[in-house]
Amino acid sequence: MTFSLADSRRTTGFYVTEAWQRFSRRLALGRISAVRFAGTVPNRLIVAPIDLRVADPHIATEIYYGRFPFAGTLLDTEGESPFQLDAPTPGFFEELHGFGWLRHMRAANHDLAAANARSLVDDWIAAHGRQLNSQSFRPDILSTRLIAWFSHSPVVLRGADHGFYRRFLKSIALQVRFLRHVAPGIAPGEARFRARIALAMSSLCLPVSGNAIKGAARHLDEEIARQILPDGGHVSRNPQVLLNLLTDLLPLRQTYVNVGSRLPPRMTPGIDRIFAALKFFRHSNGELSLFNGATMASANALFAVLRYDDSSGVPFREAPHSRFQRLAAGPTVVIADTGPPPTGGLSRSAFAGCNSFELSSGGARFIVNAGGPFHVNRLHSDFARMTAAHSTVTLNDSSSLRYSHSAFLGPVVVGGVSKVEIENLDKSDGTIGFAATHDGYASPYDKLHQREIILSPDGRMLTGRDRIFRVGGRAMPRDDRDQAVARFHVHPNVAIHQHDDGTILMTAGDGESWSFNCTEVRPEIEDDVHFADLAGPRACRQIAIAFQPVETAEIRWSFSRVSGRD
Repeated sequence: MTFSLADSRRTTGFYVTEAWQRFSRRLALGRISAVRFAGTVPNRLIVAPIDLRVADPHIATEIYYGRFPFAGTLLDTEGESPFQLDAPTPGFFEELHGFGWLRHMRAANHDLAAANARSLVDDWIAAHGRQLNSQSFRPDILSTRLIAWFSHSPVVLRGADHGFYRRFLKSIALQVRFLRHVAPGIAPGEARFRARIALAMSSLCLPVSGNAIKGAARHLDEEIARQILPDGGHVSRNPQVLLNLLTDLLPLRQTYVNVGSRLPPRMTPGIDRIFAALKFFRHSNGELSLFNGATMASANALFAVLRYDDSSGVPFREAPHSRFQRLAAGPTVVIADTGPPPTGGLSRSAFAGCNSFELSSGGARFIVNAGGPFHVNRLHSDFARMTAAHSTVTLNDSSSLRYSHSAFLGPVVVGGVSKVEIENLDKSDGTIGFAATHDGYASPYDKLHQREIILSPDGRMLTGRDRIFRVGGRAMPRDDRDQAVARFHVHPNVAIHQHDDGTILMTAGDGESWSFNCTEVRPEIEDDVHFADLAGPRACRQIAIAFQPVETAEIRWSFSRVSGRD
């Protein structure tokens, strides 16, 4: 896809902004050395926050035998320290140095697991504890490690001698000082939010002054105001970020209560908004929807945080600030992305899924997006970001967003969707729906995509219409050769079969069935890939409807519930 003049100007602006931010961060950081961030060593830890993440003692056993199953890769160290070996993948490195796996040692709850945890922490301190220029001190990894060390200090310090206790506290103090220094220069987004959570947690877990506690709380409050939108969504528009942040915010809030310290003023209202947004993005089977990089999050993981929600009521019909729609009737839930991507650096993780939707009913998800890879993989992530990986319409096999290929900028959005017009189609008879029109194909194809979705009052019928038309409603040229494809990605756990008349039947594992039909063009069943799976990319199927806008101005389609328990 070619770039417009507006795209070029936007890219130039990104270069100038990124260059200035990098220069400012480098200037503020100055010369990096462990000596510079040395200081007094705290004499104790005051409290250990809880960890809401699911733990598996069997993983602790694997680690004891030198087998580290991280990020979809198994590394057998054969008796060596994992911190002395090359990590097989970037994702493995992040998990290993993030130390979130300490929760499995704590779940094992025996002296052998504690000794192993302590030995591994000591190995890291010896090999990487003063390597401030290394990837292990990257702010996102550092923040995760500090939270894990605070939360699981009971298992790490179980049976520890005074020498290790002091090394442990000395390393924590150095890491906290370093993180405090670099935090203001972290790019806006989840990493900066987690850094502020880690620093707030350190102010409660370590013996510090009241002013230090207030300062950390103030910075966290500022991040809540910047990143949590009024409807509870995150500025990245990724529902999974909300789950990730809440998993750390809830223990932090309880730690404030446990030590008798005043909560940051925006903390509880912010958490309440996040709860509301998570319920908005939750499907009928309890799982999280797959938009803008969200990957597999089990119903159990979602329940682990939602059980702390004291509010009542049903999810919102619309998220006006995050720009999503939610249709729910009977056992059926439809969630749709109807907004432009975030701006600036936040767009590095934006997916080209405008006007895509997901459909769930009862205990099954039927139509989904491909989702982000569960384990870090750049190639898979690039594919997952494409419009073709979403349940929406593509034009000429291109995406509705255009990304930078600059190594300097990273994959920021430099063109595509900038405006989405939404019309509410709810009616007094209980029918609910919307129409959304985006301009992602206005340049260079001079086309707009409009999608209309309507759900019946009983939730048994979902009807839709897709239109590709010229900007300004002008007539389509006779020689127009643009090709459009409407894709509906079927969840891997759903069986799919096409009848002779073109009708497609989808059947979930619990026996519930839905039929799909299109009146203008015969749909086809094609091979597909689902990225958001614990085991990695998974083969599945998709429904595809190919049409030429010059010949077929619009297509109408419907999903009808055939069988299943209400």
